[in-house]
Amino acid sequence: MADTLIVGGGSAGSVLAERLSADPAHSVRLLEAGPLWTSTETVPAELLDAAVLPIGPEVEWLWRYPVTLADDPPVPASIVRGKVIGGSGAVNGCYFVRATAADFAAWSRRLGGCAEWSFDAVLPVYRRIERDSDFGEQPWHSSSGPIPVQRSAVPSSVSAAFTAACLAAGFAEVPDLNAPTAGDGVGAVPCNCYQGRRISSALGYLLPALDRPNLNVAGGTYVTRIRFDGSRAVGVDYVRDGELGTEWADRIVLSAGAIESAALLLRSGIGDPDRLRALGIPVVHAAGVGTGFSDHLEIGLDYVLDADYASDAAESPAVALESVLEVGDIEIRPYAMSFTPGVRRLGVGLMRPHSSGVLRLRTADPADAPVLEHHYLTEERDRARLRAAVPIAAGLLRRMNARPLASIPERGDLDAWLYANLDTLQHLSGTCRMGLENDPAAVVDERCRVYGVTGLSIVDLSVVPVPLGRGPQATVLMIAEKAAAYLAT
Repeated sequence: MADTLIVGGGSAGSVLAERLSADPAHSVRLLEAGPLWTSTETVPAELLDAAVLPIGPEVEWLWRYPVTLADDPPVPASIVRGKVIGGSGAVNGCYFVRATAADFAAWSRRLGGCAEWSFDAVLPVYRRIERDSDFGEQPWHSSSGPIPVQRSAVPSSVSAAFTAACLAAGFAEVPDLNAPTAGDGVGAVPCNCYQGRRISSALGYLLPALDRPNLNVAGGTYVTRIRFDGSRAVGVDYVRDGELGTEWADRIVLSAGAIESAALLLRSGIGDPDRLRALGIPVVHAAGVGTGFSDHLEIGLDYVLDADYASDAAESPAVALESVLEVGDIEIRPYAMSFTPGVRRLGVGLMRPHSSGVLRLRTADPADAPVLEHHYLTEERDRARLRAAVPIAAGLLRRMNARPLASIPERGDLDAWLYANLDTLQHLSGTCRMGLENDPAAVVDERCRVYGVTGLSIVDLSVVPVPLGRGPQATVLMIAEKAAAYLAT
């Protein structure tokens, strides 16, 4: 029986497993639903190539979920998550921008002013993660962490044209988007890659530790339910190769991601009592699991390049996104790779939406994907922010000599156009939010321990209590690093 059993070997779980097993007296068992590779040499090439997004319909290392992005009119979509050692960090675009000081100020307010998650408290943890080849000698960075961080030294002509357009439009240049004082402006995206390789937390943390005798990792193992003895978590049920089994441990940590961790809690009896009883699930503890989640939305502007930049089609950018423009809670994203031959995309991301979503179980059967309703654009504040941001993006396209495939309204009611071009950045968070014990929406405390039970923690994006102003990957690893210190005491 393990001292700590971790459910999910993704971005957070890989960090936790390595950090906790660094104590040879502490036994760690890690269960991952997707495939496990034990060395870099055995990892499929497309998972290593930072210039490839290995998320096509033919691959087997993904969770796939139907979702409804908006309600009136309904906007159906499909989202994916990494179902593989390293999780979504093994398949994403390597964007590694930290959340901002304003995000952590809001996070601390949700905890009644608790300093545990202030910017000053998390900055040393961010530093511990990285090996920044560009700014590693700066006091807010590091050159010795397990995750290499770098920016494109020679950006593609699309990225270069976008940066030039931003500067010509009067926006500032931001040399380091991860600097504590980084404000609005255009800057190069820091990425977790090295020599063209995507370096997930599985590669940076977990694989080098696999020979530790106190660390045991199993792939192809899907956890279906948490077992309780009264209100204490004591084990998990799983399916492996069609066979059912149970693992026991002194402590359970869920790191299955914001969707799967929440669904597992609900299937195990932690959630809305009325909904659980309706599905025939015995109630262990009432909690606001799945309510009010956040996810970054994107308005997509597809365009083609005129002759000045036509040669860009033959380029091979190192990563999907080499530069971005930050304008408050808007991030304008010029994708360096083409998702459709001959067509480019400029994304307008709303990074701190006020509209929030709901996750709930469809049935008690673990084989049935949960219901995910994002409720994008329900808040007028979100629509107003995007109505102001889209003309900025359209102006940048004009400066790039780019031609939108569809006309972009410059005045009047933009709302119908927003719905028609609505997409998601697939950064869902906050399904098991951190908060004060008297907060009915809170599921975990400031140390990621689940309220109402013992022996159970959650360490992944599901605990984030506020929308993050930047993409989440660097912050997921920071949460895992910080939680590992809590769990080790």
